[in-house]
Amino acid sequence: MKFHKKLITWYLQNKRSMPWRETTDPYRIWLSEIMLQQTRVAQGLPYYLSFTKTFPTVFDLANAKEDEVLKLWQGLGYYSRARNLHATAKYVAHELGGVFPDNYKDLLKLKGVGDYTASAIASICYNEVVPVVDGNVYRVLSRYFGVKTPINSTAGIKEFKELAVTLIDHKDPANYNQAIMEFGALQCKPKKPYCIVCPINEGCEALKTGKVDELPVKLKKQKIKKRYFNYLVFSINNNKTIIQQRTGNGIWKGLYEFPLIEDEKLSIETIKTNSIFKNLLVNKDFEIVPYYEEPLVHKLSHQHLYTRFYIIKLPEVSEINGVQKTVDFQEVHKYPVPILLGNFIDEFFK
Repeated sequence: MKFHKKLITWYLQNKRSMPWRETTDPYRIWLSEIMLQQTRVAQGLPYYLSFTKTFPTVFDLANAKEDEVLKLWQGLGYYSRARNLHATAKYVAHELGGVFPDNYKDLLKLKGVGDYTASAIASICYNEVVPVVDGNVYRVLSRYFGVKTPINSTAGIKEFKELAVTLIDHKDPANYNQAIMEFGALQCKPKKPYCIVCPINEGCEALKTGKVDELPVKLKKQKIKKRYFNYLVFSINNNKTIIQQRTGNGIWKGLYEFPLIEDEKLSIETIKTNSIFKNLLVNKDFEIVPYYEEPLVHKLSHQHLYTRFYIIKLPEVSEINGVQKTVDFQEVHKYPVPILLGNFIDEFFK
């Protein structure tokens, strides 16, 4: 039996039941694929259900405010995905009349849609013969064919795509693409794969040569950058605080946070002399208390954030600038924030 037939047979017997597998609606397939980029299915599923309930059509998503989209996305990470999702929904709804492109090349033109996502939508929704290549597919192909080219190199991306093209089932590309991804997720796992009961183990080069744990090969990650975040959490008359929206193209663009001082060696004394703090004080009647004894370490893909929260109690503040705003304690929960701040808010502003 051919490679693609074995995988499809395995898939039809072992696939997990997922809501996006019960439809060929490109809007819902697109939503699921964007959400599952760099995200485990178990984590992404509740977000998919929330989005499809809140925004059942692309028009609903397009007409939403960005803050609504970011709030619903909160905790899923890689927030540029949410902003691109919203931008594409607006484009599809307002420029394309709510109709998604029906082919790989035109899908690639959508913001936030790359080769993998375009291939998935085109094959699943329109039965176009274009192979998907994601992390799971890289692993299956590199092990089965013994390919040692790094999967995150230019040469590797090209080599694996060309290999995937030769393997796809031309009669059933939708099931084949879903099969090889599911096979990598459940059977050919990153660690301790089920090689003994693998339906294609007889032809697996990695199993024959004892290289299963060595493949796929990846180039070393870029160096992790350390950053030191110090949040000033104002408690004004025990009922209001101050927040601001992040701008620029760095992490968490468009999300909200407390006034921030980024400094590795910040102390209570240096906070008092910092311009961000001084500009908010109307008098000297205040109290500063660190909320945690040790900094919280929040790990992102290429940087680790060492984060402290300082509670600043005072009766009032001077006039604040346009970036910052005062909000009631009970209103803080409504703003989209990074999960790091979301956890703090749930604990402090009960």
